[in-house]
Amino acid sequence: MGFCRKARPPTEEPVAKFPFEASLDEILCNPDPFVDAVFSCLESEFLVMPRGAGFVEYAVFERGYEALKGASSGFSEFDPENVYAVSISEPISVLVLRTMLGLTASEWGYIATQRRGIAVLQGFVRTLDRKIRMQPASPLKDGGVTGKRLKAMVVTACELLRDGMPQVRDDQVHRLDKADTRKGVDSIRSLASIGVPYAMLLYERYLGRPFAGHRDSVSELIGGSLESAVEDVLTKAGVSCRKTKRAERLDGFDQTPDFIVPSEFNPQIVIEAKITEDDGTARDKVTRIQHLAELSMAGRKKGDPKYEVIACIGGRGFGVRREDMKKMIIATRGKVFTVKTIEQMVSHTRLSEFASA
Repeated sequence: MGFCRKARPPTEEPVAKFPFEASLDEILCNPDPFVDAVFSCLESEFLVMPRGAGFVEYAVFERGYEALKGASSGFSEFDPENVYAVSISEPISVLVLRTMLGLTASEWGYIATQRRGIAVLQGFVRTLDRKIRMQPASPLKDGGVTGKRLKAMVVTACELLRDGMPQVRDDQVHRLDKADTRKGVDSIRSLASIGVPYAMLLYERYLGRPFAGHRDSVSELIGGSLESAVEDVLTKAGVSCRKTKRAERLDGFDQTPDFIVPSEFNPQIVIEAKITEDDGTARDKVTRIQHLAELSMAGRKKGDPKYEVIACIGGRGFGVRREDMKKMIIATRGKVFTVKTIEQMVSHTRLSEFASA
C-alpha cells in the first residue's frame, strides 16, 4: 500500500481536489496536493470560546476579591478562621484564593493533603470548584467532610500566602515566585494598594496563558461542537449510528471511536471527530486515528478493511505538521473532512449505503 502503481507526471494536477474525492492510488502517488487541500479548509476559533454554564463574570469575581480582602484586613492578615468563614459565606472567594496561589484545584488539594494529613481528593476539589462556578452566590455547608477538607485547603493557602516564596536552586522556579506572592503578605498588600505594573501583569499572563483555566473547563464544549456537526449530518441523511460516551469501553475496540455506524455489534464505519489548537495534541490524535485504521485491517493481509475509518477534524493544530496530515489521509484512505467539507461526508464515504433520507 506504500507504493505508487502508476506515477503521474510531476506537473500534472490531481483530478480530485480533496482526498475523499480521490482513490487510494491517487493519494499514494502524490499526497501533497491533498494535504494542501485539507489545510486550506481547516478553521480555527481559538480566539473565541464558549462561555459555558460555569463562566465567572468579572463582577462576580470582584465580589469574591473584596470579600477576601475584608476577611484578611486588606490582605495583611491571613487568619485561617476568618478566611474559612468568608469561604463559606462567599464561596467565590475560594476561586480568588486559588488564583492568588496560582494553582489548579487538583494541585491545591494535593498540597493540602500533604500538609494537613486530610485526604482532599481530586474528585472533591474539582466538584467543589465546579459547584462554586455554577452557583457562586450560594453559601457552602459548614461542617462534615466537606467542611474539614475545605478548612484544610484554606489553612494551607493561608500558610503559603503568609510565608511567600522559599529559597530554591538557581536552576529551579518556584510557583510562588510571582509579583503578588514572592514576599508573602508584604507583596500582596503592596500590589493590592498600588496596582500591578502593566509589564509584570502581561508577563505573568504570558507564563500562565490568559483564559487557560476557562479553556480547560470548556474543552468538552469546544470538542462537542464538531461532534454535534457530525451528528447533524448523520441525522439529516437518516444514518443509524451509535454515539459513544467519553471513556466508554466497547468490545473489539481498545480505543473507542466517537461514532460507530450502524452499531458496535456490526461496525461498518467509525468516525473520529477531533478539534485541537496544539500541534503536539494533534499528533496524538493522528496516532489515534492511525491505530483505528490498523485495527480495521487486523487479521487481513490484503483487501478491504473490516470497517471504514473517517476523520472529521478542526483547529489550527492539525495544520502544522504536513507529515502527520499525510499519515492521516493515507490511514483513512482519504476520508478526512473539516467543518467546511463535512456536508460531503455522506456522499463520499460508505455512509451513503446507510442513508435513508
